[in-house]
Amino acid sequence: MRRLLLWIPPPAICAVWLSSPAALHGAGPRFLACAALALALELAARNTWRGLPTYRRHNAIFCVVTLAGVCSAGHPRLLDCVLAATGTVLGLGLSCLPLLWLRWLPALSWRRGEPRRPDPARPLVLVADPHWNEGLTGLREATAAFPQADWLFLGDLFDVWVGLPGMGSPLQAEFMTWVDERRACGRWIGCWLGNREFFLDGLSRHFDLMGEGIGGGLPAEGLAWEHGDLINAADWRYRLWNLASRSGVMWLVARLLPLKTAAALAAHLERRMRTTNRAYKLAFPRAAFRSAAATRSGDVFITGHFHTYEQEGNGTALPWAHEGDFMLWQDRTLKPMPLSPRP
Repeated sequence: MRRLLLWIPPPAICAVWLSSPAALHGAGPRFLACAALALALELAARNTWRGLPTYRRHNAIFCVVTLAGVCSAGHPRLLDCVLAATGTVLGLGLSCLPLLWLRWLPALSWRRGEPRRPDPARPLVLVADPHWNEGLTGLREATAAFPQADWLFLGDLFDVWVGLPGMGSPLQAEFMTWVDERRACGRWIGCWLGNREFFLDGLSRHFDLMGEGIGGGLPAEGLAWEHGDLINAADWRYRLWNLASRSGVMWLVARLLPLKTAAALAAHLERRMRTTNRAYKLAFPRAAFRSAAATRSGDVFITGHFHTYEQEGNGTALPWAHEGDFMLWQDRTLKPMPLSPRP
């Protein structure tokens, strides 16, 4: 509550400015007032409202600020609508600029559910980057071998997974059936989204914990994680892509496109992701990884994303699970599953 109270004054001041005579009778001041109000609301929301993905938060702010800007004009014209909308977009855009280079990434992060397992003594199966496209390789076998285990998925479960109506595949439906079966058996299931999952927050009710970005973890067990795609701050092109692909604009485009066109667009983006930014994909960002792990000192820090087994300080990048190479977290220790031939 104290944090919320600290963030109320800036949006309130901007709202007063938007309703002032200067903004009422001047197109320029009204444009700037909308930009300032959008920026203030975004900074307040990302620091106090952690359960909303970026696109939902931005859509809500866009609607509120644009409507306020139009209403403040008294007798709005088309120009007033354009000014309010573009001013809002400017404010939201300015709020995202630091995210292209800095490690301060709560704006790209959200979490729903309880970061606590009912029985920490149970083994926790860790699955990073299986990239399933023909079958759920290793999933049923590991379930049979460890029927009492909980599960944590660290992103990139499929080549592309878009959580919009009609865009799911039969394989993704099969996976969700498995999730519901495991939870019906009393198992804890967590899913932390990677760079190939989009707009999946609507599925969060199927999981005990779902999140995206940084800050994942089971604090009571000394385990911390993120997918890993946001670790390398030097890769600003990926940061820009991450912001654009998870924006309210992209969500709106995907909802308005015909289903076949949206599916074709998703497949095209997946093919592009395989070949872009190779310079950053081929080299493990050792210094950046060590720095990210150090921010969670006292915890065992894990990621997926890099498709290679690496250790730096308290951090471990998990192996690529494409061939069923899963890991176990048990007794506060990471180890390969007996079913796995490596790492």
